[in-house]
Amino acid sequence: MSVQTTQFSGGFQNAPTDAAHAFRAAMTVMARPGETRELTGAQAPAPLSEAAATLLLTLCDPETGVHLAGGANTADVRQWLTFHTGAPLVSASEADFAIGTWAALCPLSTYRIGTAEYPDRSATLIVDGDAEANCEVTLTGPGIKEAAHLSLPDIPTMQANAQLYPLGIDFFFTNGTQVAALPRSTQISVGG
Repeated sequence: MSVQTTQFSGGFQNAPTDAAHAFRAAMTVMARPGETRELTGAQAPAPLSEAAATLLLTLCDPETGVHLAGGANTADVRQWLTFHTGAPLVSASEADFAIGTWAALCPLSTYRIGTAEYPDRSATLIVDGDAEANCEVTLTGPGIKEAAHLSLPDIPTMQANAQLYPLGIDFFFTNGTQVAALPRSTQISVGG
């Protein structure tokens, strides 16, 4: 497939309906940490998963800066994202959203965590395709009835991020057509 063909293909078939379903799934997993949902509808160039592509089309627009980390930063992905969302490509320190593998996205200190006056001015990271080297943890906090479980990378870093609340970074985890989320308000413990 040529670069130009890749750039124009892979968007939503029925944009209003597909975007509404995807937005609802994204907000549901963010409101219910530890829950996993199917997220389909968009096809980005490799290496992005379908869930990650669908999130990008749903959450990004010309006002949201996106950082493509590591292997996600390809000419095909840049052109696809720009064509379908108009989102400007920015450095990690300016990103509203960043996407890549966990290793490519680290260190987290390069992203905005918000300020006391504007805690919402922080980055959201889309950790795509990292199924290996994860550890299952117990989650507690808003949106969780008693406790939930989720496999996460680098538990100490995730716990340190949660300690920053109300500041900090929010996360989506995508793999294939699956999405889960971890808002900064969620407390993380090992075991349980």
